[in-house]
Amino acid sequence: MRFYLLSDNIDTLMGMRLAGIEGVVIHEKEEVEKALTEAMNDPGIGIILMTNKLINLCPQLVYDLKLNRKKPLIVEVTDRHGAGQLSDAITRYVREAVGIQI
Repeated sequence: MRFYLLSDNIDTLMGMRLAGIEGVVIHEKEEVEKALTEAMNDPGIGIILMTNKLINLCPQLVYDLKLNRKKPLIVEVTDRHGAGQLSDAITRYVREAVGIQI
């Protein structure tokens, strides 16, 4: 199983390629939905990395897939432009999935 990146930034994609991770650069909500659906249906992909900005374009779809599909795992990553609110996203995900406040 391999990693796959959905990014809104070419620099993030280039950095991931140095680590051997392929992916695509996309910007519009429709592109995100299409690319995410294709990646979710690829049996060779085990982990999908997505930048914060893309997750914010279609959060309901992403969280629905996270909660209802076992594979592949969707992981939110920050791009080079900011630290983002990754800890808040993880906390929100756990709260939605388990129903407890941490």
